[in-house]
Parts: sequence; structure tokens; C-alpha cells
Amino acid sequence: MKALHFGAGNIGRGFIGKLLADAGIELVFADVNQVVLDALNARHEYPVNVVGEQQQVEIVRGVSAVNSTSDDIIGLVAEVDLVTTAVGPTVLQRIAPGVAKGLIQRHDSGNTNPLNIIACENMVRGTSQFKQHVLQALPEQYHAWLEQHVGFVDSAVDRIVPPADSASNDPLEVTVETFSEWIVDKTQFKGALPVIAGMELTDNLMAFVERKLFTLNTGHAITAYLGQLAGKQTIRDAILDQAIRRVVLGAMEESGAVLIQRYGFDAAKHAAYIQKILGRFENPWLKDDVERVGRQPLRKLSAGDRLIKPTLGTLEYQLPHSNLVQGIAAALHYRSEQDPQAQELAALIAEKGVKAALVEISGLDADSEVVASAVAAYQATA
Repeated sequence: MKALHFGAGNIGRGFIGKLLADAGIELVFADVNQVVLDALNARHEYPVNVVGEQQQVEIVRGVSAVNSTSDDIIGLVAEVDLVTTAVGPTVLQRIAPGVAKGLIQRHDSGNTNPLNIIACENMVRGTSQFKQHVLQALPEQYHAWLEQHVGFVDSAVDRIVPPADSASNDPLEVTVETFSEWIVDKTQFKGALPVIAGMELTDNLMAFVERKLFTLNTGHAITAYLGQLAGKQTIRDAILDQAIRRVVLGAMEESGAVLIQRYGFDAAKHAAYIQKILGRFENPWLKDDVERVGRQPLRKLSAGDRLIKPTLGTLEYQLPHSNLVQGIAAALHYRSEQDPQAQELAALIAEKGVKAALVEISGLDADSEVVASAVAAYQATA
């Protein structure tokens, strides 16, 4: 089996790429970072520091790399069995034209072997969104062939992979937490289902997508936003602050009540899952800055993301949401000179006021109790 993976950054190397290579799949990375590409092609292996109670260094072997802007992509898409991505939601549209060209060559060369494409991004049904970008770049005469031979498989991914300085200045070295979860929608595959250790197949993906979004992502973001407000530098520093921890735990319990109502999750098991998440935030071996975790606040405050979506769920089921509202208010305070979205958020609030800005970003009803509560909480911490 051969795979092409877009994104040779920390998540690509430390999570999805590692699982594929460990499964014995012939793996080619695609990226634009020439230093990383040259190192991968020179060595065909790289170290992954897995940190937790039992730390170890694992070597990923048998990999190569190409530039994702080169025509090499076309030939690879035409021949591989699997395409995966870990490039960030905004980059999917940029790589779609190259994938479309590869699909044209695959069709024209008579390759009818099933091809499955999985976008492993921090977004809901990211592969389905990627499919729309590919279809826009693909001439219509190929669309029926694509529906027959190419599976676009949605997934939920979960592993904390923060930036980490290499003691040896190795551009390929990456540090990851012990925990990882890669859940894919088995109903969307073409051909035989793959057997890859670390990939979990399900026919109820949205339950797991929202469990991760409403728990890990919600808790992580609120920890970051409250942490920055309190002058904390890292996620660990923030979650060890008992006042912050109470709000984060409360928010995850509120979002968890939505999941229990919507999907029938076992309450005791979900409570244990929340505690596991809190333990991951405390990992002393991960130096994860609150500024990094909080970046892109406009996206994180949008209707379908980690703060507003679970809050909308509490409204749907008439459940409490006071801690989620505190998280929303803290997000409105997020500032970063390195993040264009943070600057845009600040400008929007300065121009329109916090209430109008929140309504515009989130789509919440301007007259809703949630907006009024979030504005009051924002002003209380201004």
C-alpha cells in the first residue's frame, strides 16, 4: 500500500504520518518547507519523542518527500492508494487543484483501483469540505468517475503536538503526547477497509467529532483564553490555576451534557473522558503556550466551532451554559501580535463594540441571553 500525505509539519510527522509509516505503508510527504523535504529525502527516517509518564523516542522509517507545489504530486495522486492531509483548514483549498490534476491523470491512465482521501484536520467533516474544493477544480466530465472510484472519508483526529525546540537542532525531530485518536467514517471508503493500527473505524462519526470538539477543543481553547487573561504562559500553568480549572471543567461538563442528550453517551464514561483531557492539559513534558492554542479566535468563535456550537446545544436542550459563556467572553479578550485574526477581532470590537462584534462573528441572536451574558462577562474582565 502506498500513501501521499500533505503536510510534513509537526502534526503530519508526529501523528498521521507516523501511524501510516508504522503500519508498513510506503509513505511520501508533500510540503513546501525545503529544509524538511531535503532532510526527509536524505535520511528517510526521523525521531518522534513520545512524552508522558513513560517517555520514549520512536524512529519513523521508510519515508520520502516531494514539494507540494511540484508536478510530482500529479503522478503520485494517479498511483497511490491513500491520500491524507494535515495542513490546516485554510490550506485545503490550495492543494485541491494539484489533487484534481492527479485524479485526471489517474482516470486517463485507466487506474480504477480505489483511492481514499482523508483530511485529518481540526474541523467538522473536513474531508467533505475538501471534496467540494476538488470538485470545483475538476472538469465535470470526471465527476461521475470520481464518485465511483474515489472515497472522501471524514475523520476526527486528536493528539496534542505543540511546537518544540530540538536539543540537536534536528529539523525532523518532533514531540508528541502519548495519547492519540484517529476515528474515520467507515461508510465512506471505496474498496476494502484498511487495517491501520491507531485508525478506528466507526459508522457514527459525528458523535466522536463532537465529543472531541466539545471536550478537548472547547476545554483547550477556554484554558488558553482564561490563561492569557490571568497572565499564564502555558496550558499547564493555566489549568493548574484552580479558578481557571473550575471554569474549564464546568464548561466541559456543560458541553458534555449536550453530548449525553444528543448521542446517548454514558455519563460516567464521559466524566472519565473529561478527567483524562484535564490530565493531558497538565502534562509537564508538553510546553504548549496559551497564545498558540488561542490563535484564530474568529474561527473558534464561529457558529460551528468549539465555543458557540456547544453553547447552541445547551440552548437546544435547555441546559446550563454559564461556564461556556465565560469562555466566550475570554475569547473576545484574546490578543496576539503574531495572529492576524486576533488583530481583526480587536479592530472589530473597537469599531462596533463587543456586542455587535460577537453577533457578527458567531451568528448568535443579538437579543439572546447568551450574548447579554457574554457581554457582561467581557466587561467584568475588561
